[in-house]
Amino acid sequence: MEDSRTALLMEKLEEVVDPDLQIDIVNLGLIYSIDFPDEDYCHIRMTMTSMGCPHTGTIVAEVKYLAEQTFPELNEVQVELVWNPPWTKDRLSSLARYALGVHM
Repeated sequence: MEDSRTALLMEKLEEVVDPDLQIDIVNLGLIYSIDFPDEDYCHIRMTMTSMGCPHTGTIVAEVKYLAEQTFPELNEVQVELVWNPPWTKDRLSSLARYALGVHM
């Protein structure tokens, strides 16, 4: 997940904020991978903090929109919502841990 396009998209995805937690999805650790297997295709694997998150549809749509806006040359952006491995607080960045008061 380390090429320049991936890094740029990860930076852009910091604009997507979980409305309940008020932390962006990158620092929450919701993005598992971003791949560009072809020049015109992007595959994003992500999760949510819980299966019952009421904001799932909105967040996934925002992720797809930002990828399409960041790379207009893409013909397809696939956002795959995965539940395995399950999200845990271990995925939180130090910034998110501090903001949420999580001590590990």
